[in-house]
Amino acid sequence: MTRTIGLICGSLRENSYNRIIAQSLTDMVDSYQFRWIEINDLPLFNEDLEISGIPETVTSFKSAIQDVDGIIIVSPEYNSGIPGVLKNALDWASRPRESAVLTKKPVGLIGATPGGMGTAFAQMQIRQILEAMQVHVLPFQKMLISQVHKKIDSDRKVLTDEQTKRYLERYLQQFIHWIDHTPVLD
Repeated sequence: MTRTIGLICGSLRENSYNRIIAQSLTDMVDSYQFRWIEINDLPLFNEDLEISGIPETVTSFKSAIQDVDGIIIVSPEYNSGIPGVLKNALDWASRPRESAVLTKKPVGLIGATPGGMGTAFAQMQIRQILEAMQVHVLPFQKMLISQVHKKIDSDRKVLTDEQTKRYLERYLQQFIHWIDHTPVLD
């Protein structure tokens, strides 16, 4: 049985650097399938919507998370923090708490930015949020890509920097090994 990794991009822009980085992961291994989990159509979290009937886009989003073996979130950093659209998606995934779809799910974090610090602040915030949600985040590994605009062919919309490709492939292999060899802790 082939296992599946869900990809969530924290940017809504069609050809965002982070979407290009996430797309490059799909060509790095044959042993896993990849499935995009889109967040662009989720309404702003509002508990009134939860009470009156969860919107279909939220139900589909949660179902997509349940159907994968692990998630890799690839996100930019906006104003030294997590993009609002990603925070909104994580809020929906955390509700209701007793059946939250990300609880104990393996998650990896990758971030790319034209800046020099490589999304370090956003990743710290995402980790804090995921910890509060009792999500299993890949420990001891960070994948921070700085100066990403110099590592992508803007015409073909592909990652061209060989060193970054090697780092990404190593990160992905570590994530897969972690999923395959770490028992789920209750």
